[in-house]
Amino acid sequence: MKKGFLVLALLISSATTFATNLLAINFQQKDEVSHLDFLFDKQQVNIKRFHVVDDKQIIVDIPDVEASERVMRAFDTSEFSGSIVFVSAYKKPGSSGDIRVVLQLRDNVRSKIEVIGKRAVLKVENRFGVFSKRDLKQDVVLKKKSKAKKFASKINIPKSLSVEDILENITMSGKKKYVGKKITLNVKNMAVSTVIEMIADASGFNIIQSDDINKLKTLSLNLVNIPWDQVLDTVLNLNDLVAEKNGSILTIKTLSQATDERKAKERASALKTKAEPLVTKIFPVSYAKSKDLEKIFKDYLTKERGAISRDERTNSIIVKDTQGTVDKIEKILKLLDTQTPQVLIQSKIVEVFEDYAREVGLTSGLNFGYDPIGVQSDSSSVVGATPGTTENGGPGFSFSSAPSTGTNARNLFGMTIGRFGRLFNLNFQLQLLESESKGKIIASPRVVTKHNVKAQLSSSDETSYVEREGTGEDATVTFKNKEAKLDLIVTPLVTNDGAIDLVIELVKEQFGNRPSADAPPNIQKRKISTSVLVDNGSTIVLGGLYNFEKRESHSGVPFLKDIPLVGWLFRTPHNPQTTKQELVIFITPRIVNQEKAGLVNSI
Repeated sequence: MKKGFLVLALLISSATTFATNLLAINFQQKDEVSHLDFLFDKQQVNIKRFHVVDDKQIIVDIPDVEASERVMRAFDTSEFSGSIVFVSAYKKPGSSGDIRVVLQLRDNVRSKIEVIGKRAVLKVENRFGVFSKRDLKQDVVLKKKSKAKKFASKINIPKSLSVEDILENITMSGKKKYVGKKITLNVKNMAVSTVIEMIADASGFNIIQSDDINKLKTLSLNLVNIPWDQVLDTVLNLNDLVAEKNGSILTIKTLSQATDERKAKERASALKTKAEPLVTKIFPVSYAKSKDLEKIFKDYLTKERGAISRDERTNSIIVKDTQGTVDKIEKILKLLDTQTPQVLIQSKIVEVFEDYAREVGLTSGLNFGYDPIGVQSDSSSVVGATPGTTENGGPGFSFSSAPSTGTNARNLFGMTIGRFGRLFNLNFQLQLLESESKGKIIASPRVVTKHNVKAQLSSSDETSYVEREGTGEDATVTFKNKEAKLDLIVTPLVTNDGAIDLVIELVKEQFGNRPSADAPPNIQKRKISTSVLVDNGSTIVLGGLYNFEKRESHSGVPFLKDIPLVGWLFRTPHNPQTTKQELVIFITPRIVNQEKAGLVNSI
């Protein structure tokens, strides 16, 4: 028994000793072909390769081979412009000594493998059409050629989006862009069918010709270094031929034959439609209006057979048509019957004192910890702003305010607008500003509105004044209030990709001087109208509105400085000061039902 185990151990050790070692896997891109080189310590001919069309992959199986962990690695080749984006090598599951290498492709293209001594090279097209049929026939291993040919014959050219793109270019009308492999064609008095066969052989594409092409006159061509799809297009135009694409196959017919076949198909389709039974289905509509959908679906009904009606009470649509048409309408309904986007508009109205602005640099830009997208003033929509100025305040949340002095000073009655990304620490910064008595949050209104529906946010301030009527003893005194409003009107327009176009109108009123003691104060009014496109959750900032307040302070000897007539001898001259405050408004729109509204992005 021990001898049996010893013999078995020796056999396993011997098999391991004589196994082929995979020394390296190297990638190279050479012009229009990508190379994947496999280096072995001895010749390896039993290499299997196949395509997985659905996953856009090429899989290479190497049996009875060993490799170190350094070789068995994955590497990313997506930075190259070739067809291979990722290569992964690993032990094949369920086998003891097989290695599998998977190549992830950008698109389905053809490949071939060559084995020369201890080296195997997998060559992959970077675009479909680089390899001709002759190139693919050379896909053999130097030893055991019959086995390699047998394996190569099993490999089918996969359906490729690149193939379809080239064939689509041939069959389309208008301006074309030819991208096929360049060929040279010099023929004289040759049959058109033979010329097309030569083009098919040079390109490697599958081309089928109708029998009527053999009846055409001969053709003479002398074309040098021309894309093969342009050569084929030229042959088609010279002989009134039509190319029809079916997947990766191109069928060429005469114009008359193609016309007759199309008419026959139309007649057969019409007869089939007339014979197809009708079905009736009720579609409940949740969010859209049934009368609007009814107008849309009428264009999709089968002529002379289909019918559509609606029930306004239940907001439903009733369709009677063939099963195919009913299914089509159902798919369209699912895309159209979505919730109207609803937008939560959050705003903060803040007053910032000029001293604090100067302390933290607000005169050249508010800094709240976010890199700005940009600040743009537009003279057509912003009253008193400097046109065409864009300011980025460096790192941090930057919003430019109008400087008060210097050559760059703007009109203090002007307003500016800024657009920024998501501000995660805005609330904290504003609370800190307020706690230090260097500014105050006047209001934080919030409102929810629907797409293309106005939302109005208002804040007001009142002052009282006396109104006298009559004179003498008959005079009456009435106390009245006058209001100064801050109105912010926002209309959100939600785009299909989840962005928000905000139509903003800001009206700011503030009290001015009183003409007399009993007269009501004048109202100073400023207005801004603009439209800004922002991402969901980003912040719009409106600024440039200033309030001025005059203050007087006295210092001197207590009590004595307040004595009439002589008190001025005991106090310093009055020191009037004017403080300036800037009104800054933050607007943040957020879509609250983005998923149910059928939008793409989410916050």
